[in-house]
Amino acid sequence: QVQLVESGGGLVQAGGSLRLSCATSGRTFSSYAVGWFRQAPGKEREFVAAPSRSAGFTYYADSVKGRFTISRDNAKNTVYLQMNSLQPEDTAVYYCAAGSRLGRRERSDYDYWGQGTQVTVSS
Repeated sequence: QVQLVESGGGLVQAGGSLRLSCATSGRTFSSYAVGWFRQAPGKEREFVAAPSRSAGFTYYADSVKGRFTISRDNAKNTVYLQMNSLQPEDTAVYYCAAGSRLGRRERSDYDYWGQGTQVTVSS
C-alpha cells in the first residue's frame, strides 16, 4: 500500500506559479513511480507528467511542456510539480499517483491515488 497526499493548490492569476507537493508513505520510496494527472470540470482525468525509465528524462503532456517540471526529494519521500506561466486552461484538480513502472502515462497504470488538490487560474 502507498498513501499519497497532495498539497499546494490554490487560486492564482494567469502567468503565475504554484508548486504542488505529493507526500508519500507506506512503501520504500524508490520502489514505485509517481506521476501527475489532472481533471478539469466536465472532462476526463488526463496525464500531466511522469518520470521515464531513462534517468533524468520526464514525460510531459504537450499542453504543459516547457512550463511544468516534476522533481522529487528522496529524503522527504515527496514528489513536486512546479507549475509556471499558468493559464486558465490549467484549472483542474491535480492528482498524484503511484505505480510500479516508470514512464507510464495511462491512468490504468497507476495503483494508488491521492485525494487531489484544486488549482484555479483566473484570467
